[in-house]
Amino acid sequence: MTHIWQGIWHGIWHGLRSGDWLTPARMRGYSLILLGICALAIAGWIALSDGLIDRNGKPVGTDFSNVYAAGRLTWQGHPAEAYQPALQHAAEKAVFGGREVPFYGWHYPPFFFAVAVLVSAVPYGWGLAIWLAASFAAYLAVMRAILPRAETLLVAAAFPAVFVNVGHGQNGFLTAALLGGALHWLDRRPWLAGVLIGALAYKPQFGVLIPVALLAGARWNTIGAAAATVAALVAVSFATLGGGVWQAFLDSMNFTQVVVLEQGGTGWEKIQSIFSAARMWGAGVQSAYAIQIALALALAAALAWLWQSDAAFELKASALASGSLLATPYVLDYDLVVLAVAIAFFARHGLNRGFHPYEISLLAAAWMAPLLSRGVAGATGLPLGLAVLLLTFVFTLRRAVRDRQAPALKAHRASVI
Repeated sequence: MTHIWQGIWHGIWHGLRSGDWLTPARMRGYSLILLGICALAIAGWIALSDGLIDRNGKPVGTDFSNVYAAGRLTWQGHPAEAYQPALQHAAEKAVFGGREVPFYGWHYPPFFFAVAVLVSAVPYGWGLAIWLAASFAAYLAVMRAILPRAETLLVAAAFPAVFVNVGHGQNGFLTAALLGGALHWLDRRPWLAGVLIGALAYKPQFGVLIPVALLAGARWNTIGAAAATVAALVAVSFATLGGGVWQAFLDSMNFTQVVVLEQGGTGWEKIQSIFSAARMWGAGVQSAYAIQIALALALAAALAWLWQSDAAFELKASALASGSLLATPYVLDYDLVVLAVAIAFFARHGLNRGFHPYEISLLAAAWMAPLLSRGVAGATGLPLGLAVLLLTFVFTLRRAVRDRQAPALKAHRASVI
């Protein structure tokens, strides 16, 4: 019996090491199964809702209600009210005929009102559908551009973070499309890459490490285009909405920091950062910030080394995508759509040059993690999403080091022979 168990564990371990278990047929099968299950769940969720309110008393598309309500306030000439919780909540309830719904705060810089105005020009259900369809199409197009293979669209569509993002009506698709598109076009069209990075400023917490990478890589054209894009967005928002809305945004940042982040108003299990993990485990606010800052500095140092090196661009891009998620204290599970960018670039490099031990299994774990991260963290206190992000970043660096060592090792062996 002992030999049988040893044989089983040896087979499992060998499979994890080699990644042979993840055949193309299984990849397609798992993706189709998950797509089918999630499609049925979404259909049931909508069918059982009472109009636009689901069985839990939340709006269909939950977080999208804050975008729609902010757009309505802008149409009414009061965009600054979106940054005042009581007035924003009243606007959200008005969207649903005065029915009581949870409060979903508006925390975006004023230039994101452009999206809010567009989606709120039509009825709520249509606005949600247009928003998700358009941003999902952009996400798929970028994923296909990064990894032009037959199975890319299916695997990208079935990525569990997709369904988390759909359920919240959130902007993970847009974030992934902007960052992934910027990295895809960085070498060929650096100015376009800069424009996409500038547009990503609507989620400024994800831009902490991007300047580090661009400066280390001497990507001056992209840096210039990004700075010009941000300046243009700010100028246009000042011209169209007035300076008062920017003051309201700045005044609201204390509420966002204290209530939403530091006090865990969003829910520790939803936030996939080391800051949230530390707070969930009982650390004080200052200690949690110290841990987060230490991690961000380590990530910045690693990325600076990687981006100034001659490592393959796919590894630089993958590390920046996963590192950007790790560096911020406020990253939600729907933001893990961006992890697809890291997976795609890593997979492209592995498919071109061969995979090292455990890399295929790691990519599979990273692909599956968004499906389980919130539930595991809520039930056990273990931040699965954070662990997978850290492993992805570390494996990317390890691969870069090994790839740089390989030519030297070959040269040494040739000299010995």
